[in-house]
Amino acid sequence: MSAPDVMSFWFEEIEPSQRYKKDPGFDELIKSRFGKLHARATQGELYAWREHPLDSLAEIIMLDQFSRNIFRDSAEAFACDTLALVLAQEAIRKKFDMELDSTKKAFLYIPFMHSESAEIHKIAIYLFDHPGLEDNYNYELRHKEIIDRFGRYPHRNEILNRKSTKEELEFLSQPGSSF
Repeated sequence: MSAPDVMSFWFEEIEPSQRYKKDPGFDELIKSRFGKLHARATQGELYAWREHPLDSLAEIIMLDQFSRNIFRDSAEAFACDTLALVLAQEAIRKKFDMELDSTKKAFLYIPFMHSESAEIHKIAIYLFDHPGLEDNYNYELRHKEIIDRFGRYPHRNEILNRKSTKEELEFLSQPGSSF
């Protein structure tokens, strides 16, 4: 398995709608096909991928997106968020985002959206506020609103063994409160 395999799968083989819905069969497909490569990515073994924009993005997608599929409904789903964010920051520093189309650029920026840091969300607003990223920008506004209000994503509390506040529980009872 290689970076082009990840990119081909994510951007050519699957329907875009599959990326965002909970589907045990799709989760299992990612786990069976990319689980070993994902494990290597979590150990930092794919460092050679960080020299090219598409390869770098492939590593970020594995850490940020595939983690959510492989470890759905467990704390491990979020365990690589910080590493994915740091790699995305480094890719942006190298101006890799300027070499990507808007769909790929969105996936480079999504680790910023997944962060529970208000400071990181200030940067995310800027990153997503560009032509071709309007839908992502609107999603980022919703994410930032939650972080600004609670300082974290309440829908992660149970999985991460965090005690929810009364205000968070009230929020979670509302339709559309989680992603």
